[in-house]
Amino acid sequence: MHFHRCCRGAYALSLAACFAAFTASAQTTPAAHEVIPPAATTAQEQSAQRTLLEQDEKMLRDWPNLGRYQAENAKLSPGASGEHRVVFMGDSITEAWMNHGTGASAENPGFFPGKPYLDRGISGQTTPQMLLRFRQDVIDLKPAVVVIFAGTNDVAGNTGPITAEQTEGNLQSMAELAKVNGIKVVLCSILPSYEFKWRPGREPAQRIIAINKWIKGYAEANHYPYVDFHTAMADERQGLPEKLSKDGVHPNAAGYAIMNPLVEAGIAEALK
Repeated sequence: MHFHRCCRGAYALSLAACFAAFTASAQTTPAAHEVIPPAATTAQEQSAQRTLLEQDEKMLRDWPNLGRYQAENAKLSPGASGEHRVVFMGDSITEAWMNHGTGASAENPGFFPGKPYLDRGISGQTTPQMLLRFRQDVIDLKPAVVVIFAGTNDVAGNTGPITAEQTEGNLQSMAELAKVNGIKVVLCSILPSYEFKWRPGREPAQRIIAINKWIKGYAEANHYPYVDFHTAMADERQGLPEKLSKDGVHPNAAGYAIMNPLVEAGIAEALK
């Protein structure tokens, strides 16, 4: 919708008047039946509130979080001749993969030590956010392969309601952007989850299975490798078992140890 300049001015004034009225009414004594949340009283509570406000402001200013990897991307040198750079695009499960990247011990097997692989996961992100940063964090890095591993937070509703079809459309758009830019695509299943502790009552297990069915079919139709983490890791509830995760969503070292060879096989297939 477009407004003439003078209409916009009047509209803005009316909004301001409404806001002033609302503010004044909010300052009056509440009715007996109203529940008013307690104000922060301790320094710890006040600090927590400031942190939340800062996070909200940051998201409003940079919803896809383009700033997260901007500096790292700028420092990257062009890949060596014959090097097969691989970018992992995803959420916290992808971002946490980097925490297993030292290769220092059997408990910490490593984020593919010695391989030209780049982790571009961001905690909490949904597929529409990833799609917005796909050019900066994938295409502009000129990889040979992109591993697209997303969807958990869509099912959780982290950035609001989103249908399975919208999630699938975002995954398809990322794959199409990669393909048109000469980047090989590897598509991954969403990990099994029986419950999201930060979003109780979502009953995600069957919704994840349905989206994974679409991802697999889309991958097969377009000759993309499909990495089926779900089948390899799901328990009898179609969730992530305790031996592979502390919270039923994010893998531990044992979980990543299962995922590593599966995704390596997908990358090798894409590079054939």
